[in-house]
Amino acid sequence: MKFTYACTTYNRFLILSTGCLAFILLLIGSSISTRVEAAVMDGGYNMILNGRSVHLSGHPEGGKLNENNFGSGVQYDFGRKYGSKWVAFTTSSAFYDSFNNLSYYVGGGESRRFYLKRGWHADIGYVGFLMARKDVNDYSPFPGVLPVASFGTRHLSVNMTYVPPFGGGFSELLFFQLKISTVDW
Repeated sequence: MKFTYACTTYNRFLILSTGCLAFILLLIGSSISTRVEAAVMDGGYNMILNGRSVHLSGHPEGGKLNENNFGSGVQYDFGRKYGSKWVAFTTSSAFYDSFNNLSYYVGGGESRRFYLKRGWHADIGYVGFLMARKDVNDYSPFPGVLPVASFGTRHLSVNMTYVPPFGGGFSELLFFQLKISTVDW
């Protein structure tokens, strides 16, 4: 397996700048609205373990794609009170993409939560993000919005993101993550 070192000095600066901008926007938003501030205080951190993708269409050039997208990250869920219908979140992660290159993202979104029996829930929503990938302008960050779904309990969930086919050599895929709550640690 060939590994590419993604963090040249210039790319580290872009990735760090993007993360700092997201944090500053979060601070500004929480100071403007008491409702947002209350939600921030009631939220919870989650550890994200990236691990699997399922390519629904093949490699654009006929080769084999990496479906073991190992990596890790963090997700913060705002306002996790039981019975809340909407869950807003911020997220960031680093993982090995379909071409075995490190990819990075930072973003946020919102999901509609449906409560099932015995503490289980299903979420469906969206995530907006800035991502840096080697195969897209050599790690220059780019924006995107994708649909997301999640199924699990308060302590453990499986996140799924659907990436539709679009130009530039991207294939259609489902991307899976394990979300582990750190609230009760």
